[in-house]
Amino acid sequence: MKGILGRKIGMTQVFTTDGRLVPVTVIEATPNVVLQKKTVETDGYNAIQVGFEDKREKLANKPEMGHVAKANTAPKRFIKEFRYEEMMSYEVGQEITVDSFEAGEIVDVTGTSKGKGYQGTIKKYGYGRGPMSHGGGPVHRHAGSMGPIAPNRIAPGKKLPGQMGNVKRTVQNLEIVAVDKENNALLIKGSVPGPKKGLVVVRSGVKADGKKNEALDLINYAE
Repeated sequence: MKGILGRKIGMTQVFTTDGRLVPVTVIEATPNVVLQKKTVETDGYNAIQVGFEDKREKLANKPEMGHVAKANTAPKRFIKEFRYEEMMSYEVGQEITVDSFEAGEIVDVTGTSKGKGYQGTIKKYGYGRGPMSHGGGPVHRHAGSMGPIAPNRIAPGKKLPGQMGNVKRTVQNLEIVAVDKENNALLIKGSVPGPKKGLVVVRSGVKADGKKNEALDLINYAE
């Protein structure tokens, strides 16, 4: 199991040598720096803490500066832990790059979905609207009945209007189509959660159990 932090750049398409079109999402994953190595003896569990994307020193406080100084790197905008034994071989200050992944690998991608603001139940949950005539009244997209008379309250979990989107979501069993080491990019088949420039976490597929597909023979997508 392994992981890396990156940003969703957007979607494009590549072609295989036999003429198939493959829709892909481009993930830019500049080198992640190992900031801290946690062990059972010191912290109660094994994990490595990685930082992604430099930020200006004036935006970091003294504790942050002291923390990244141990790894001899700049302060990071995003920090995350990975509790994978396979990654415990990394030491503080080392970099995790896109070439730790290979074409054909199955991965899970986690991101924050696009926020859609306050929405009603028809858009949010697919409720049907009320009748447009014959006593339908002036309101046709109302939530409708709230349930039985007893127990005289709305039951927990009732689907009501409210904030839609902007939640953490994971898409599983996605395939890495290509690894672009020169541009620090991963091309992943299909779509992943979140807007362009959104932070994403790419991990080895939990359900894949190490399974790897045969790498696709692509036409040079850089041309």
